Amino acid sequence: MARPNQAAADLSTSDGNEPRRGFLGKVAAVVIGGLITLFPAAAGLFTFADPLSRRVGGDDDPNEQPGRLVRITSLAAVPDDGVPRQFPVIADRQDAWNLFPDEAIGAVYLRRAPGKEQIEAFNATCPHAGCFVNFDRKRNVYQCPCHDSSFNLEGQCEHGPSPRALDALTTELRAAGDEQEVWVRYVDYYAGKKEQIAKT
Repeated sequence: MARPNQAAADLSTSDGNEPRRGFLGKVAAVVIGGLITLFPAAAGLFTFADPLSRRVGGDDDPNEQPGRLVRITSLAAVPDDGVPRQFPVIADRQDAWNLFPDEAIGAVYLRRAPGKEQIEAFNATCPHAGCFVNFDRKRNVYQCPCHDSSFNLEGQCEHGPSPRALDALTTELRAAGDEQEVWVRYVDYYAGKKEQIAKT
């Protein structure tokens, strides 16, 4: 049988260590739990942010032309009468996470001079504030309805606050069976700037 003094010493030792062991166990549980939670959270954050770090619609080749080639219409739909006609630009649009197929992403004016096969194209948005311009057949000018900028058939600004001419676009003809198709390298440029700066 233990003596009273020995029993008191054992009780004192036990009482002193148990709270310390309990505290260290709780700290270890919090640290381990935090690490276990941190890794999935970091992986989820990386997965969420990764698409934002990539350029949509191309690589980083500095020699690559801006924009993308889009089929607009057939050559027969652009008569060689010198009158500009507006066509929608239908293409797939993609943001960081979603793909939107066959969506109207803009509009262009196509014009073919009499007796010519070559097509000239202009982006249909006014370089001043991005409004769509109309073609006034009576005056033979492109007219912006928002701030009254007007442009001649060559796209040069003749009147109004537009900082630059209409944005000319590159075209090419491609054979498709018995007919030819008009393809345009469609580029959206920032409005309100004197220089052409392509949106990416």
